[in-house]
Amino acid sequence: MVAKSRPATKKTTAEVRPTKKARIEDSVSRKIKHRTTKTSNEEPTVSVQYKGKQKADQNIVKNLSSAVLPSTFKIVAGSYEKLLYGLEGSTSIENDEVKFHLKPIFIFPAHVSCIKAVAASPGGKWLATGSADEIVKVWDLKRKKEIGGLMHHEGSITTLLFPSRSHLVSASEDGTIGIFHARDWSVLRTLRGHKGHVNSVDVHLSGKVALSVGKDRMLRMWDMMRGRGVASVKLGKEGEIVRWSTDGEMFAVQSGKEIDIYGTDMSLLYSITHPSRLHDIKFCKRAHHDGQVLLASAEDKKVSIYDFLPLPGQPTASDSGDNKESSPKIVAELVGHGNRQVKALQTLNISLLSPPPSTLPTSSIRRHPHSTTIISTVSSDGKINVYDLGHLHEFNAGKISIQEIQPVATYDTKGTRLTCVTLGEGEIGTDNVTGKRNRDRQEVEEEDDDESAEDEEWGGVGADEDEEEEEGEEDEEEESD
Repeated sequence: MVAKSRPATKKTTAEVRPTKKARIEDSVSRKIKHRTTKTSNEEPTVSVQYKGKQKADQNIVKNLSSAVLPSTFKIVAGSYEKLLYGLEGSTSIENDEVKFHLKPIFIFPAHVSCIKAVAASPGGKWLATGSADEIVKVWDLKRKKEIGGLMHHEGSITTLLFPSRSHLVSASEDGTIGIFHARDWSVLRTLRGHKGHVNSVDVHLSGKVALSVGKDRMLRMWDMMRGRGVASVKLGKEGEIVRWSTDGEMFAVQSGKEIDIYGTDMSLLYSITHPSRLHDIKFCKRAHHDGQVLLASAEDKKVSIYDFLPLPGQPTASDSGDNKESSPKIVAELVGHGNRQVKALQTLNISLLSPPPSTLPTSSIRRHPHSTTIISTVSSDGKINVYDLGHLHEFNAGKISIQEIQPVATYDTKGTRLTCVTLGEGEIGTDNVTGKRNRDRQEVEEEDDDESAEDEEWGGVGADEDEEEEEGEEDEEEESD
């Protein structure tokens, strides 16, 4: 990747309004009914409904994403030493076994201070990196070149994520959350409300609601349709990470060794005390079985996998004073890192059959699944590990032992202190039956690149200019004890 930097963009203020070109049309937002209500206990609940074409479009995108998966993947990791590592991963079937391969594609100093956050956009086109130098840099991951720097924040970057192909969300120690349009990288909104560092932010799978936690010990809910805060709750402790579940029905807040899992009505479903201090958590669907698991990386040199039994709806921590029987249990551990903590993890669904199925032995096609979920982890020991979640056994209530899962591929940076990691999609996979590339998926990608195409995937952000008003005052009025 070429490390040439274009002139940095001018620092933007919270009053910057999106250009006419970058705004979502009002007609798009009118197609969506979005309401925020409160229960009798003044606890925020959110319901999102879709109408007409948008509902159909979301179903199409969902079906396409599940039908066609990338056959290759990219791993990008940042470090304290300011270095950015890029690896390309692929799979093959050798001796009737699936093999994973990692190849370095770039290593270079990307920032002038330690890199604290990285994120790849869906489709793998864009890469964003954030640093203690207060700059968010944007890269074209496919062309391996720098696009420019977003000098919007006045503090270290703590979180970066792409809720869609067309939007980037950033959080910073300056107490703000930024929303950028990926077409021209203009600032759509600056969300203010936290009194101190914003530690983490995560957007609901619908793209209409976000949650954030910060040093002020507050959990804040944001209306992404109008770009403003709608509610806040005092946690009583500093939330370090917040994550939505894969189905959007619950979310987790991590603080030190503790993980609290809430329903969308703010009811406490589970409370977990991990054996050692945690650094990252993430919900993930099982690769070959129903249900989801919670991945937790910690200072004990491994990633613990929590399974959810009983399922939500059965007795939970809020129903009984003793939640030992209802808490999620550790069913497996990802091992393979040295004597240092696992700093970050990321997941991605990929296709396992890179070559057309017609070229493979019939026994291989029958024996091996067509897709799986990979987990990439980074540690202070300098290693980037890849695990196959398909190795996770189906939960057996009578089984007491914890399964150990070894990495399927490892890249050693020779002692670099890695801090963050992201997984990007590589080449589009082949159809599992015919071996042909899915043309509909390609058409969707082409439409995303078309400047004139309407952006409805994450409709609502920036849709109403009149709503761009005193977020800080609204947050003060909506705080609940």
